Amino acid sequence: MQTHTPEISVIVPFYNAELTLRRALNSISAQSFANFECIMIDNNSTDASGGIAQEFANNNSNYRLIRELKQGVVYASNAGSNISRGKYIARMDADDESCKNRLQLQYDFLEKNMDYGAVGGLVEYVPHKENTQGFASFVLWANTLISYEEIFLKRFMELPIINPSAMWRKNIAQQLGEYQQGDFPEDYQMWLRWLNAGVKVGKVPYKVLKWYDSEQRLTRSDDLYSIDSFYKAKSPFLNSFLQKINPFYPKVAVWGASKTARKRADMLAKYGVEICCYIDITKKRQLYKEVLYYEDIPEPGMMFILIYVKQEAMRNRVEKFLISRDYVEGVNFLFVS
Repeated sequence: MQTHTPEISVIVPFYNAELTLRRALNSISAQSFANFECIMIDNNSTDASGGIAQEFANNNSNYRLIRELKQGVVYASNAGSNISRGKYIARMDADDESCKNRLQLQYDFLEKNMDYGAVGGLVEYVPHKENTQGFASFVLWANTLISYEEIFLKRFMELPIINPSAMWRKNIAQQLGEYQQGDFPEDYQMWLRWLNAGVKVGKVPYKVLKWYDSEQRLTRSDDLYSIDSFYKAKSPFLNSFLQKINPFYPKVAVWGASKTARKRADMLAKYGVEICCYIDITKKRQLYKEVLYYEDIPEPGMMFILIYVKQEAMRNRVEKFLISRDYVEGVNFLFVS
């Protein structure tokens, strides 16, 4: 056990991770930043991963092994954070790999930027098989969001911070809480909650993590990480943001008239948001509400538009068109899909 207080607590929850845990822990041991503790949380593993973690705890004074009987990454992660001693908390998954300078880069960022509560970094996606373009595209997109302003504006599209690449101030977690249990992806909900509370989040412009994909990864295997669950998670925070920036609140226009887009936009209704019209690229489309052909939208300042367009190429076309009409993101429109 360390006798001095570590600067960083690395939290590694695991469940039946015998094939990857050693690689993950070795990547922490190899960090250029030495003043850390690594808290490993065994969440009822039935394979050899508990023994692997115990080996690290026996041979390294800055490694600690605890067990969390309540099943789930929320309980396991929070159990580790609750006993952490560092002023910074770094998250790490048992199937990923931290780059050698990760802790140093993120520590330096938070030390130099006292107004920031958390920091991420660039991620290298490591596929487990072919035809995983969806995850690869998500990582490419997330890697384009570096500044706080970019993360803040794009947070309603998808998760802007890949969770195991992040480090944050422990006092932020103590003030606002970390992961919450519910019918939503716990990491996305936490980041939305923190950003909504005014926490500034940025990224270092360097690769900090290798993010390994697998069929067992919760983002693939658990319904809490379904697309609909992400929309449920974002809706209350999107409503809160609309109240602040939309001069026409509770009315919004929705760009995207497909059945899927309408279903997702309708999730805002329970919070009082009213859809005044839809905007579509097809002329004379008939729905139960007014449908505007996109070229017929009014000049800026006449409506606030939420864009429920998922396909990247189409999103780019929509953005280019709106900018050509002098619409400003975050002022006149917002991407939410």
